Amino acid sequence: MTLGPVQLLVVSFPEPNFSGQIIAELNRLRQADLVRLVDALAVQKNSDGTLVALQWSDLSIEEAEDLGATVGALIGLGLGDADSVAAGAEAGRAAGSDGHLIDDAEMWDVADSIEEGSAAVLALIEHLWAAPLRDAIVEAGGIPVSDSWVHPMDLVEIGLAASLER
Repeated sequence: MTLGPVQLLVVSFPEPNFSGQIIAELNRLRQADLVRLVDALAVQKNSDGTLVALQWSDLSIEEAEDLGATVGALIGLGLGDADSVAAGAEAGRAAGSDGHLIDDAEMWDVADSIEEGSAAVLALIEHLWAAPLRDAIVEAGGIPVSDSWVHPMDLVEIGLAASLER
């Protein structure tokens, strides 16, 4: 399974107003083969403290197991020996056996971190559109050094920092 660049997106909803627009846009991007949802976990804590959680993925169980094995092997590689690579791959394959890469226990971590009446979403999004660009960069001998998103508030912070330097 070839994997394009994957982004971990974490979104907080202090006062959720879900009406289907996020799912509709995600479906549009998926149908256009621009993104694939590797895994997502949404947690909403109602005003009475009860939890509603939903997890979904575009991966089949086999794909989740294969991707889990790859992720586990890479983590094992960081530990520095062949035994760690094999053990990491095995653990990763087992972790993906339910079709998800975000662990079920993560729901409780998210629930503990949000207020009543709010929600949060963790999503692993594969950017399919970026894979050919990444491959062209590698083929040309390029080595990615950084790949950060620039948000509007980042620009505001740059302006604030520049105003303080005057």
